[in-house]
Amino acid sequence: MLKVKDTLRSTVHLSFDGRVVKSFHGPDAPARFTNEVRILKHLESRGCPFVPRLLEADPERLRIVTTNCGSRVEHLDADRTRSLFAELEPFGVRHDDPDLRNVTYRQADGRFCLIDFELATLLPESECPPIPH
Repeated sequence: MLKVKDTLRSTVHLSFDGRVVKSFHGPDAPARFTNEVRILKHLESRGCPFVPRLLEADPERLRIVTTNCGSRVEHLDADRTRSLFAELEPFGVRHDDPDLRNVTYRQADGRFCLIDFELATLLPESECPPIPH
């Protein structure tokens, strides 16, 4: 496996079959793990097409396995970045870490995607605009 991120909060590896393996550590690791699992399950249930799919969640090891959403984006203007994160709100989620490091590009369909939901917030239904079709 290829290590693609190693910080105080998490370590991320890319497996040779394309899966992403994220291990949580550091401050509040169990809460961040639980939140990311909850957010990813919610986004999948709402049919959000531009986030990773949760394949495995291991609460004992504080580790998740997800699908790969493409490669990291190095350059994107601020307006486009803001609009990408705003696209989550109709699906009931506010990212809460809207930084370029959490944007990827999926070449298969030419889609920008969003990753890293450990700090995200599930919005009350009353705050969610309708999902665009």
